[in-house]
Amino acid sequence: MEELDTGLVHRSRRVIRDGRVVLDTRDAPDVCPAGFSIGPVPSDGDPPFPGPSRRRTWRGLAALRGRHRHRFPPAGAGHRLAEAGMDVTVPRRSIAEGRLACWLQACVDDDRGGHPVGHAVASWEDERRTTARLDLVRIRPGVPPEVRGALVRLAVRTVTEDGASRTVTAIDVPELHGLGFRPGPGGLLRDGREHG
Repeated sequence: MEELDTGLVHRSRRVIRDGRVVLDTRDAPDVCPAGFSIGPVPSDGDPPFPGPSRRRTWRGLAALRGRHRHRFPPAGAGHRLAEAGMDVTVPRRSIAEGRLACWLQACVDDDRGGHPVGHAVASWEDERRTTARLDLVRIRPGVPPEVRGALVRLAVRTVTEDGASRTVTAIDVPELHGLGFRPGPGGLLRDGREHG
């Protein structure tokens, strides 16, 4: 149970057996590239997401996610991202409209508590919260593309675990194609899940 709570769901490969999805833990990849941490953008007053001491375990994220499951950052959140030169207009607008599904940030593991180098934002498309839209995935120049890939994977998994049966996006990055996203109506990419 602890493994499920602290990252097994995120790390494991999904395998279909007898019509059921099975979590395959063999050679389960790490969720973050070495030297980086990814987690939710903290609420004001919360400590920044895990620095080097909690890297490569999802215990920090699981604790934060459990505590803040449906409490998202206030409209002024993301000041560390803004100070690092990243545009936080999209997530702040989603917060103000009550549509934010997830806001993740990638940080360098360093002695300063993790300097932000990228972020991903997803919002709810419908009131029933069954369709999520990946609105934004950005990393700073010079940051390895694996960090963008980790942000994409974790954002899609987060909204799926929170109930999205479909994820769409206008963003076209190679990492989405690797997750099974394909062109759909209106020029949007859609995940490969069957939709009723």
